[in-house]
Amino acid sequence: MKLVFIGPPGVGKGTYAQAVSERYGIPHISTGDIFREEARKGSELGKLVKEYMDKGLLVPDDLVIEIVKRRLQETDCRNGFILDGFPRTLPQALALEEFAKPDLVLNFIAREDVIIERLSGRRVCANCGAIYHVKYMPPKVPGVCDKCGGPLIIRRDDRPEVIRERLKVFHEQFTPIIRFYEERGRLITVEANEQAPVVIPRVLSILEMRFKESPRSQSGK
Repeated sequence: MKLVFIGPPGVGKGTYAQAVSERYGIPHISTGDIFREEARKGSELGKLVKEYMDKGLLVPDDLVIEIVKRRLQETDCRNGFILDGFPRTLPQALALEEFAKPDLVLNFIAREDVIIERLSGRRVCANCGAIYHVKYMPPKVPGVCDKCGGPLIIRRDDRPEVIRERLKVFHEQFTPIIRFYEERGRLITVEANEQAPVVIPRVLSILEMRFKESPRSQSGK
């Protein structure tokens, strides 16, 4: 089961991917996590990635492709994977067809007002990094972290005007990729306006119907 998850910021891809990972025993692979791990290890690729990230530049396609290709060759990907954050460009999508052609691409969509509410309501502890939401997961004391007592802040990326710009960039960047997979009959669009407890069963139902396989338990039995 080789999957690609596509969707705008705030749509919940990471949450859905984690649920699918646990249900089917396949790894959730986020390119952001890979980049940070490579940089932490100090590998040659990691050093190159860190240079671009430190400058606020996009990592070139050939470097991203090589890093993802290496990750997918690891033993935990033998039974499949969930890619989150890759491919981001057509060259990346074409390369993926060559070394790990995805079986299915799930394109998560949600209304702009839903995404803005989700992201703009997020609060992060300035000390320990704990995450809250003013509506869905509020702290016991407004503006104060439950864990360490630190102040809760709004990240710049979570301000409504910035969110709207991020959504605009996402649609410009991913429309060609969505069309690419749509033309190949491997794209399924999933509505994600509701909260995760509603969307996750929807995702699992799609996968079970598509692959007609019994999910592995978390123990791998």
